[in-house]
Amino acid sequence: MNTLRYELVFSDGAGSARDVVTVERTLSKGPGGHPVYSDPTGIIRAEISDRGEVRVLASGGHQEIAQGVMARPLPDADADADADADADAADADPEGAPGSRP
Repeated sequence: MNTLRYELVFSDGAGSARDVVTVERTLSKGPGGHPVYSDPTGIIRAEISDRGEVRVLASGGHQEIAQGVMARPLPDADADADADADADAADADPEGAPGSRP
């Protein structure tokens, strides 16, 4: 499965959620050979393995690397839009509607 978007959940030491950031897949690979995901600003960058393991990558100097970050896969927006368009087209097609005549 090629996940294009994730939510990265940054939490404090107690495990309570502190911040959630949406990241999208880039064309880059991380040090472990897995895809790199980035937020729109490019400040948050993380390598995410196919098992959901997260390695936050430094994007600039003097950056403290976060530990204990969780990745939650998000549905692909394009796939959702395609499914919605297919459903709309099926609703608009009078030929398979019950009681219609050819």
